[in-house]
Amino acid sequence: MAVIIDTITSDQRARHPEKAHRVDAPVMKKPEWIRVKAPVSKGYVETQRIVRDNGLHTVCEEASCPNIGECWEKKHATFMIMGDTCTRACAFCNVKTGLPAPLDTGEPARVAEATAKLGLAHVVVTSVDRDDLDDGGAAHFAATIRAIRAGCPNTTIEVLTPDFLRKDSAVDVVAAAKPDVFNHNLETVPSKYLTVRPGARYFASIRLLQRVKEIDPTLFTKSGIMVGLGEERNEVMQVMDDLRAAGVDFLTIGQYLQPTRKHHAVARFVPPEEFKAYETIAYAKGFLMVSASPLTRSSHHAGEDFARLRAARQLRAL
Repeated sequence: MAVIIDTITSDQRARHPEKAHRVDAPVMKKPEWIRVKAPVSKGYVETQRIVRDNGLHTVCEEASCPNIGECWEKKHATFMIMGDTCTRACAFCNVKTGLPAPLDTGEPARVAEATAKLGLAHVVVTSVDRDDLDDGGAAHFAATIRAIRAGCPNTTIEVLTPDFLRKDSAVDVVAAAKPDVFNHNLETVPSKYLTVRPGARYFASIRLLQRVKEIDPTLFTKSGIMVGLGEERNEVMQVMDDLRAAGVDFLTIGQYLQPTRKHHAVARFVPPEEFKAYETIAYAKGFLMVSASPLTRSSHHAGEDFARLRAARQLRAL
């Protein structure tokens, strides 16, 4: 995957904030710790075939995930339901924006079928934002969960949902379907929302995660942010505190990678030792599970992480 980075320094950004989204910046070489292998394995090709044969989309492809080669080689794919067109235009995201097509009522069954064909012990289901729908697509999420439960009763289910902004009771519908993990990403610190996630509201996302725990305290909740967008360390600490106040169990922190010149610029590459420090602090703040590294993504190693998450809860209960 080609990742295009600009070379404006942090000092220049402070003096000239209007240059933060330059689209004519030259390509900067990525550090060694962020490099990944190209996807060429037999497992990758087989996963791609199953996804195509079932007429499905994956966030792995649509969002240009750097881990697609590793995950698809193991037949791990994150299904993206409700189409490939998002109603929002977040500055970090490579999913296309526009007017989505009507919901495909046969999609939940096809997701369940693909889950079975891939032999997934743990499946992750996410979606585009569907602000055009009265419930934001909550009922479609619930239908997909039920279809997977029916077709793959031993598979654990993780959902990564939109914020359902101004969609009353939408989160209740998804939580009532009882996924094993309810994930909703904050993506960045509050001060960056206007430029990075302009269609969302930070405290609405915090409230959504809190509401899930109110509905069903047994559900695991999860959220994640990207770093390298110009955030300050103390802002990341505050996000951790806000998530813990909402009862969130699992935190992910990964490096932001700029998909194209049209997207938000990378302020800096955060070195691995800083991710390790964030992980240590997050555990000290009470998270059951933390994944923090340059290549961490919400669904990367999700199955292994779920097993560790469940074990951590059991250990804490002793």
